[in-house]
Amino acid sequence: MGKNGTAGYDTLVGTVPLVCKALGTSKVAYWELGNEPDLFKTSSQGPVRPSWWNETDYVEEWLNKTRIIRQLVQQNCPDVISGGKFKFYSPNFAGTGNSLNLITTWKAGLNADKDIAFIDSHNYIGGATQPGVTLQGTLMNHTSTVLSINKHLNESRLLAYTGLPYILGETNSLYNEGAPGLSNSFGAALWGVDFNLYCAATGIARVHMHQGTNYRYQSWQPIDTVNATKGTKAPYYGNIMVAAFLGNLTAGNVSIADLELGSTYQNAYAAYVDGRLQRIAIIQLNAYNSTFNGSGTGMATNSKPRPTETFTFQLPAGQTSALRGMNVQRLLANGSDAITGITFDGISYNLELDGGKPVTLSNVTKGEVLQAAQDGTVSVTLPWSSAAILNLQW
Repeated sequence: MGKNGTAGYDTLVGTVPLVCKALGTSKVAYWELGNEPDLFKTSSQGPVRPSWWNETDYVEEWLNKTRIIRQLVQQNCPDVISGGKFKFYSPNFAGTGNSLNLITTWKAGLNADKDIAFIDSHNYIGGATQPGVTLQGTLMNHTSTVLSINKHLNESRLLAYTGLPYILGETNSLYNEGAPGLSNSFGAALWGVDFNLYCAATGIARVHMHQGTNYRYQSWQPIDTVNATKGTKAPYYGNIMVAAFLGNLTAGNVSIADLELGSTYQNAYAAYVDGRLQRIAIIQLNAYNSTFNGSGTGMATNSKPRPTETFTFQLPAGQTSALRGMNVQRLLANGSDAITGITFDGISYNLELDGGKPVTLSNVTKGEVLQAAQDGTVSVTLPWSSAAILNLQW
């Protein structure tokens, strides 16, 4: 969509039939036209729209081109239309404070054809080269995450009447592919847990974590290059913990609640399945740097003892007697600046161990069991820069 000329139009018309024939109804999920149009007239790579281009102009252009796409799909792949597979992510804005306003765009008739499935916006906590960005102050910082996501919640509330899910169709830690020593660190994995669970607890329907080859915030690097080595990266372990905490979303009605610990450097979440508490996630975000000169690898020779913090939770009243047991799954590394040596529940996904398959390590705690106190409370101690899931067995 950004290419506003004959070449861009010809590419659109030429590729739509190829795409729909290649994907058919079994492989196509949703469609997307353009990327971050709210930056089209302000982009640092060079504007592609005039300064007067506004929400009404964008909507007119979007409707015109999506109707062309629909006509081409109808002509070449009618089963995609009849199968209900012609729905869009839109408008794919870069954020909440750029040159186009989402609410104004919607009111201008963006969904006039009723073909939008998800209201899509993008989000980054900060920029890779933005002055003042730090691991503790920017990523390992619950307050920073709350302030960033709450801008989207303001929009989602104003658009709740549409009945459409509001998603983050592109997001990660720091835009421009992340920053070394920040986006590829264990601290970024902890940030990812807090970020994704806060989104889940506040009604963000989906979160798509952006990545690419050589990107600093990638979950894995598929090939060796001059810039990065092939392997599993630190953020992947945060994704694993998020998946473990959410559980099987098809087996029951899963809901996430923010337990709001009232701290910048700690937070907790509860997972309920069919209305019953099943899991508690705790994220301890105080930075503990352990590597040689902050390099991410090797142990520092003058590292101080790692502080710990104990968290106590009150279990639902009257249900303690029904509790059969609790176990703990921990997300651990030697420190927040580490980029290797990370485990979740004692398991490593290190490429060198078994090609990235899960390998249980013998030197990491696994199978930890807790008991509830007589007053119905449960306590767990976390080292700084770590996270854990309490699994309740009823």
